[in-house]
Amino acid sequence: MRILLTNDDGITAPGISSLFSALSGIGQLVPVAPATVQSATSHGVTYDAPLLTREITINDEMTGIAVEGRPADCVKVALQALWPGQFGKGTRPDLTISGMNAGANVGINIIYSGTVAAAVESAFLGVPSIAVSLHIGDPSKTCYARAAFFARAAIDEVLKHRIDPHSVININIPRTESEDMPMPEIKVVAMNTAAGVDQYERRQTPMGESYYWATGDGMQFAHTSMGSDVEAIFDGLITVTPLTYSLTDHQRMDTWRERLEAKTAHH
Repeated sequence: MRILLTNDDGITAPGISSLFSALSGIGQLVPVAPATVQSATSHGVTYDAPLLTREITINDEMTGIAVEGRPADCVKVALQALWPGQFGKGTRPDLTISGMNAGANVGINIIYSGTVAAAVESAFLGVPSIAVSLHIGDPSKTCYARAAFFARAAIDEVLKHRIDPHSVININIPRTESEDMPMPEIKVVAMNTAAGVDQYERRQTPMGESYYWATGDGMQFAHTSMGSDVEAIFDGLITVTPLTYSLTDHQRMDTWRERLEAKTAHH
């Protein structure tokens, strides 16, 4: 199995190198990731600037391609240009794995996430994908290697089943702050859809102009639905959420047909 490995924290981030190590033996891993941190860039893509690429050695076991672009850019250029050049015209990876992100991507954060966007871009293009994120508590205590071990276990469970080409599976690992932390339970849960509780600190420039600096950890929500991904990650569980990228509200299609089509059909 050939796997495209990407992220949004940048190719030198500890999450992607830890996941690379944990995925040893699963298949041929090809890292193509942003050259710099691209957190919360969502599904932005680049059209008005060149996507510079360079080969980079991360450690003794991991080399990859750094892209001066966003996570979705990395997947687009990897699947449409880099991959055919490396493996031959017409070839594609069997799977894309995006992560491991430093920070949980649950609830509304899924919408903002560059990690998830990279996975969604892959699914757009017909390559099934898995996004992996880690809930961070105290960054100085985070055990990336142990968290990546949990991620590998969850990925192995997912891959026991067929993933459709246009599918995205979103996995979140709970806070992992000890090397002997026991394996958490895996729970399949829905995305919490409440708005985030955003906080901003008002500051002033030396010229007296006001500006606002985002504060908080991004994990506060207006409310938490019972059985949602937010509730489960705070309960210390590994969350698994299948995602779809179609934004059509099918439940309201007939309502809008009745409102609009009948009235405009006679004009």
